[in-house]
Amino acid sequence: MTHLFTPITIKNMQLKNRIVMPPMCMYSATEQGMATDFHVIHYASRAIGQVGFIIVEATAIEPDGRITTNDLGVWDDEHVKGLKWITKQIHANDAKACLQIAHAGRKSRAAVTPKAPSAIAFEGYPTPNALTVDEIKTLIELYKQAARRAKEANFDCIEIHAAHGYLIHEFTSPLTNTRTDQYGGTQNNRNRFLYEVIEAVRSEWPMDLPLSLRISAEDYVKEGLHPQQWAEIMNGLPHGYVDIVHVSSGGLVKVPIDDYPGYQLMFAKKIRKETHLMVVAGGLIEDPVMANGVLESDEADLIFFGRLALKDPYFPLRFAQRMRYDLVWPEQYIRAKK
Repeated sequence: MTHLFTPITIKNMQLKNRIVMPPMCMYSATEQGMATDFHVIHYASRAIGQVGFIIVEATAIEPDGRITTNDLGVWDDEHVKGLKWITKQIHANDAKACLQIAHAGRKSRAAVTPKAPSAIAFEGYPTPNALTVDEIKTLIELYKQAARRAKEANFDCIEIHAAHGYLIHEFTSPLTNTRTDQYGGTQNNRNRFLYEVIEAVRSEWPMDLPLSLRISAEDYVKEGLHPQQWAEIMNGLPHGYVDIVHVSSGGLVKVPIDDYPGYQLMFAKKIRKETHLMVVAGGLIEDPVMANGVLESDEADLIFFGRLALKDPYFPLRFAQRMRYDLVWPEQYIRAKK
């Protein structure tokens, strides 16, 4: 029976367990987007703690695509050295590394004037400039080059950020895309930017390497996107282009969300059932029994633990003890195993 410590293979990536550290911005890069010692220690610690799959935080494809001026960047070849430093330490501790490539769109605090599909401001932010078609094509090329650099930095997987109200999510949802050209007006046209980004990324990211897509499956507004629509969006992609759907929710507009342990699981279950793709599920889950139940009931393939991974880098060791699973501890720490 599948449980948290059951290995899984996704294309050519073999994960030793189903435990995922999701991307969480650390706001610790230099103003040029370079990785620092903190990033290496931060991610290596979770690998030592036996997290099997580590998704490095939102990493911007251009300076104006940063959420803040201290976000990681992947818009310059100079960024590769620092990112490679991170993957080296993750791999040295028997985990796999994924890079989330991102553009903050209208939610950028780093841009003088943010960019978006339409000139609609996020609450409390300046009004963005609506992108021209030529500017859209330039951004798609930037995603492509980011994928090339991720491969040069030895990442095992790429995750395209299409969630939390950032640029791709803004294009896809009718709440933030009121365009009337080929990138708006209908849901098919609103999907176009996402599809072209994925196609561009795949031109640099080989088909035998896994590609993840993080989505906000629920906008929490009637007129927005919901799990069924996201399933249809995923089913519109060529087979094999996306291998993993990393299911989150919200972030596009400010609305109250009733969050509780597992509050996003119903969305992940729906996406998995409708697309037959591998799904990463989670949302305030801190109990291994609950996580195991999701896997055992075949509602998801992997489980992400965000805030828990920040509080306790070594939580998988504790989970294994509670589950009475004989996990091999890091040799340096084995004297603490009871």
